[in-house]
Amino acid sequence: MRHGMFRRTALAIGAGALLGLGVAPAVPAVADNTAAPADDPFYLPPSPLPAGTPGDIVRSRPAKFAVNAAVTSTQVLYQTQNATGNTVAVSGTVLVPTKAWAGTGPRPLVSYAVGTRGIGDSCAPSKTLAQGVDYEQFHINDLLNKGWAVAVTDMEGLGTPGVHPYIVGQSAGRAVLDMARAAQRLPGTGLNASTPVGVVGYSQGGSSAGWAAELAPTYAPDLNLKGVSAGGIPADPLAMRTFLEGGPFTGLMLMAALGFDSAYPDLKLDSYLNETGKRIKERYQSVCLVSFDLGPVLFDTAFRRINDFTTRSPLDDPAWQAKFNLNKLGSTRPAVPVFQSHARFDEVVGFDQGNTLRNDWCKAGTNLTWKTYIVAEHLIGFLRNWPDATAFLNDRFQNKPVTGNC
Repeated sequence: MRHGMFRRTALAIGAGALLGLGVAPAVPAVADNTAAPADDPFYLPPSPLPAGTPGDIVRSRPAKFAVNAAVTSTQVLYQTQNATGNTVAVSGTVLVPTKAWAGTGPRPLVSYAVGTRGIGDSCAPSKTLAQGVDYEQFHINDLLNKGWAVAVTDMEGLGTPGVHPYIVGQSAGRAVLDMARAAQRLPGTGLNASTPVGVVGYSQGGSSAGWAAELAPTYAPDLNLKGVSAGGIPADPLAMRTFLEGGPFTGLMLMAALGFDSAYPDLKLDSYLNETGKRIKERYQSVCLVSFDLGPVLFDTAFRRINDFTTRSPLDDPAWQAKFNLNKLGSTRPAVPVFQSHARFDEVVGFDQGNTLRNDWCKAGTNLTWKTYIVAEHLIGFLRNWPDATAFLNDRFQNKPVTGNC
């Protein structure tokens, strides 16, 4: 009886975690024993990388977008910069409708920032989109059905070598912007440097989109960026720790620690981990939202605290806190209009994070349109945000004026 209750509790926590992270239940799960993208030579960048600039394509190949045959899909390996400003290669997918663009002006391009995937190589969106098991594929297809081109970065370390720097905005924002540049430079797409660009993302993708908005004026002023839609934003890694620790999603905090350790090797996470922490770290290396082993891993970390996995908490170390603050949104005013939303009862990304960012951006003079989804948690926020986010981008592509509601 006790074993059955334990099992049901574990499954309930795992299911709740999946829903909280925005996983569409219609997408089938796949075992994590599928060939990881890192086993595919396409994802292994040459060493050294060829001379170039951020957004330059290292290589490309035809691919498949499983849910829509009327789309030309191309996987690319492109250059970007990591959190410390070093040039790295990141993979991604460029999707262009085969039907001629019938709208006014040139065909728009959306750089789509994906939500939480995990940190295993098989989590790469370029793989899950081709397989038809990506939980955001129907949102992406909605953009394509509008006639827009879509560029989806895998982000640093998903597919390509290294550990994915989860929630490290300095890396993610650049990857999103350079994915748009790569799409513009890919031959045969009809896209170019004058193409109007929008950015959209929710949850981890909302953070990536927010960072793209803040970094664009200095990092990618060449992009014809029209607007950014970002929802459910984990804007502050330190606030994320406070909100998640001891709750059902403690595992996300641990994944963030792995991500920061990857982005900033001088943090030396291993020196803080006890034996339990080292085992959890090893298990996290291959876990994805669409793998069968996610539930047990989340169960092993749920309702526990960082001290259960460490000899001393790295998150209390000034060096770690400095890196967290370096990746906190709100210190720079985006130069383009922004749509920001948050679910009032978000159990994964606390509402206060979004509201604080809203206030910071408004004080800085951002042209911000804010919306709260009152009767909603993280998943419902994910679903309700979508039509508002895309309508906002559509208006920006049509050059309609917006004054925001700060």
